[in-house]
Amino acid sequence: MLKRILYLGYYLKKLDREKFFLFLNHTAKITNKSKASILADVVGCVFKYNISILEYFQFRFFEKTASARNEWAGTGFMYEYQQKMNPVKGRDILDDKTKFYRLYQKYFVHDLADISDLKSKPGISEKLMNNPSAKIVFKVADGKCGEQVEIVKTEDLKDGIIPFMEKNNYDLAEEFILQHPDLNALSPSAVNTIRIFTQLNDKNEVEILGCRLRISVDSPVDNMAAGNLAAPIDETTGIVSGIAVYSDITKTDQSIHPITGIPIIGFQVPFWKEALQLAKDAALAYPQNRSIGWDIVITKNGPGFIEGNHDWCKLLWQLPVKTGMKSRLESYYNAYV
Repeated sequence: MLKRILYLGYYLKKLDREKFFLFLNHTAKITNKSKASILADVVGCVFKYNISILEYFQFRFFEKTASARNEWAGTGFMYEYQQKMNPVKGRDILDDKTKFYRLYQKYFVHDLADISDLKSKPGISEKLMNNPSAKIVFKVADGKCGEQVEIVKTEDLKDGIIPFMEKNNYDLAEEFILQHPDLNALSPSAVNTIRIFTQLNDKNEVEILGCRLRISVDSPVDNMAAGNLAAPIDETTGIVSGIAVYSDITKTDQSIHPITGIPIIGFQVPFWKEALQLAKDAALAYPQNRSIGWDIVITKNGPGFIEGNHDWCKLLWQLPVKTGMKSRLESYYNAYV
């Protein structure tokens, strides 16, 4: 009980109040329930089902039975699960983008370098300055969810890459990725990445927890948290197998892209077998982290990594399939006690 009280305090501290009231008002309208009764249910569910405040709405608990609610993996449960699967002492290689770049370098398909490599190997800077996109992406080592990222045209880097990084405290520079033409046709506003969730079982074999396509909607990033779509991908075929969803409950699901008009359901992800194998190979490379969400870009030359996430998103995992999947994780958790 004490742990759940602490969690509630954390949720209140981090709460996006504008989004909360948007969701509360919307829920009251579509359910004809009083806001007071909804709020009481929210607090009860935070304690009973180990979810966050906003997840009550995003999981649509306001229309679910107790047994259906119990199927969903919320923030509290995921925190405890990922602490066990990806211990703090080993997850730094995923948290720190410069460490990730060095250890998983062979899985990248685009050029990138940290500031120490740029200083010691001048040829890297020249190569980055002459990359096909004519743009460079700058990142900090511990950035999350697209935060602290800046895209700069090479023509604007008059003093070069290193002085710009030192002035703005960036740790990593990489070429702006030109995504595969099929994905660019679907949504050209951002690089649309594939999220593949991998899990090592008790025999250290790789199992796939799910595959999702993140789709930008007139946005420079593809994160659901930034208002974009996500859709499920069939693991066997690489074909988008279901409707695309938002994490914003006031928005409607989409079967075609709302800007480009390209069908989402039935979309074939290029180089699917290669992308899936990439995630499986990487999952075994450093097995101290057992459950990882891999962000993979698809280019005309094949797939490559963007990053790996030890604290992968339970919304991106569950919302596109409209199913709570906590029981899937409980089996691994219990096997690894």
